[in-house]
Amino acid sequence: MQRAKRHVLLLSLLLCTGVTDAIEPISTSIAVGMAAALTGFLASYQNILYYFNECCRPEWVYFNRTGLEADLESKLFGQHIASRIILKAVSGFMSNENPKKPLVLSLHGWTGTGKNFVSELIAENIFKEGMDSKYVHVFTSELHFPHSSQSDTYKTQLQQWIKGNVSECGRSMFVFDEMDKMHPGLIDSIKPYLDYYDKLDGVSYRKAIFIFLSNAGGESIVDIALDFWKAGRSREEIELRDLETVLSLSVFNNKKSGLWHTSLIDKNLVDFFVPFLPLEYHHVVQCAMNEMKVRGHEPDLNVADEVARDLVFFPKSERVFAVKGCKTIQSKLDYYT
Repeated sequence: MQRAKRHVLLLSLLLCTGVTDAIEPISTSIAVGMAAALTGFLASYQNILYYFNECCRPEWVYFNRTGLEADLESKLFGQHIASRIILKAVSGFMSNENPKKPLVLSLHGWTGTGKNFVSELIAENIFKEGMDSKYVHVFTSELHFPHSSQSDTYKTQLQQWIKGNVSECGRSMFVFDEMDKMHPGLIDSIKPYLDYYDKLDGVSYRKAIFIFLSNAGGESIVDIALDFWKAGRSREEIELRDLETVLSLSVFNNKKSGLWHTSLIDKNLVDFFVPFLPLEYHHVVQCAMNEMKVRGHEPDLNVADEVARDLVFFPKSERVFAVKGCKTIQSKLDYYT
């Protein structure tokens, strides 16, 4: 089996990384001999050929629309606008074999409302390895771009990282977390990759996905949600048109945001600004119940209520929205269970 495994790894390397191009020119007789040997081997091991090494092929990269829809419906709470946008945007993009540009999503809202979680759901329903896939790349501002004095260096590195990874797999996914902490102007360095170009230096970026996560604009979202609540209107009545313009302007004009005066917004390269609403008490209870289920425990409503009551809500007198959403649910459950 070890010998077979080595053969599989060699074949996988040849087929996945384009090494076959590197061994040319080669004599016809040797090529014919290799082809015969490979054909016989493939006939015996075709089912396990790609098992040992992740490749940018349908065996590893495929979109599960039904799975994404089910996950958004059963695991994401209180986000009817975000769920609808994400499902339609990702489904439409992934079903298009010839998109004109990459899919660019900008997710906004307060801490704990589900932005990172949605990114994980998208990855899990496109890549077999989910967030662990080598084709999913996460950049965190404070970790990858900590020093403003090195902004020019970061721009060059970022361009190289994206070009190199998309060259390996056109269906790559890039997640930029903490956009509100990114140095202004840095994200503009990747503008050419998000634009309507067929190819840049021989590389097509049109099938890639770029997701920006930010707390910027959260205040505007909260203000509108609070206005609806004060007017006695259901949060489900809030629609994208109530938020999108205010949100994009708020982000564009926020000097503390990595998207401040960015050409990505100015040139309309962000396909969707996705608002995440602040979570109410019953949403936090749902998060706690779901987390217990994920841990393999029987969901206990009494425990979930205890966890929710222990959180900080605002406005203080009415206790409408959870300040940290579902962010601290896991640690709270560790205490109560």
